Amino acid sequence: MNFSLYIARRYLVSKNGKNAINIINILSFIITVVGTAALFIVLSGFSGLKEFSTEFSNYFDPDLKILPVKGKTVSIPLSRKRELEKIPGVELICAIIEEKAFLNYEEKNDIAFIKGVPDDYVNMIQPDSILYNGSWLSKSDAQVVAGYSLASRLSLTVNNYGSYMQIMVPKPGTNAINKLNITSSFSKMDAIPVGTFSVNETLDSKYIFTRISAARRLLNMEDSTASAVEVKLSPTANEIDVRMAINDVFKEPIKIKDKFQMNDALYKMLNSENLIVYLIFTLVLIIALFNVVGSIIMMILDKKKNLKTLLDLGAPVVALRKIFFIQGSLMTLSGGIIGLVIGLLFVVLQVEYKLVYIAPGLPYPFAMDFWNVIISLATITVLGIIASYIGSRRINDRLLSQAKL
Repeated sequence: MNFSLYIARRYLVSKNGKNAINIINILSFIITVVGTAALFIVLSGFSGLKEFSTEFSNYFDPDLKILPVKGKTVSIPLSRKRELEKIPGVELICAIIEEKAFLNYEEKNDIAFIKGVPDDYVNMIQPDSILYNGSWLSKSDAQVVAGYSLASRLSLTVNNYGSYMQIMVPKPGTNAINKLNITSSFSKMDAIPVGTFSVNETLDSKYIFTRISAARRLLNMEDSTASAVEVKLSPTANEIDVRMAINDVFKEPIKIKDKFQMNDALYKMLNSENLIVYLIFTLVLIIALFNVVGSIIMMILDKKKNLKTLLDLGAPVVALRKIFFIQGSLMTLSGGIIGLVIGLLFVVLQVEYKLVYIAPGLPYPFAMDFWNVIISLATITVLGIIASYIGSRRINDRLLSQAKL
């Protein structure tokens, strides 16, 4: 067995001559355990928040969305739609229309995006997963499904055929609003709210669904044009190959977004918060691991006579430094593993038994992510090695010359 490793293991598990040094070593070990457990739990908490914040939008967003690079519409004649449907890995193609509109309902006004969708859109997002009240669109163009927050602001009543929602959009080519007769500058449609949906606060305040035929008529848009084309992929689809095939179908410039790119602001915010919290906890660990440096130095001072004896027996200073470098590294690594096990146990218990709640009925979301294990263990290992190196450098010829046998 390696000489330095053998001595380091003996020093790690044996009691020292002074009780204060034992206490310092124990405290350093406990701090390492707690710091690693806390880092892993916080990272798992943010992974859970990320999944929680995006899982509802996954019900709403398609796998891919085709958008025009220039202008507001993309050409999608029936022949092009058929070409897209033949691409391997494509399960469903839906042309949709999105446009900002002015809403009026019983003297209450608001602004939202109308989203015109075809009949087979029910296979794209599974409306039952987002419906809050009422039903989804049927075959009637005079129907809408509004976001829950939007419906609350307008005080919408579902299936109230005595009150119509008036949807207005500026007429194409209208450069100025007629102040004498403002309504003449808008295209109008009367509709009945037949349901409300709930995804998240942003989407619930932004969208109102209608049939694509009604949206086209309201916007005076041709059947071969759409605001975007949404694509549902099969579970075995290769997204890169599908993207390339879609670009080959379209002759004009287009951009293709996946779910992450459609919610890039949300993902950037969550990733930035995750990084900031990781850096803060890493800084806390750095400060805490100064205890490891202190405990190594105290051990060196306590074992100074033993080190002098080893030096006289022919052990080089480098080997003596290596003893305490290995000891510190073993202490932080073992503490990190134990802390990681504690953190894993807490996360598993939270996921299974909901120990911590944000609010009544809403458990704090945690997610088990393999990368959080790697990041936590790698962080404590690297910091522990640095701390052990700094502490072990305290051994030098001058220190050993001061030891009295």
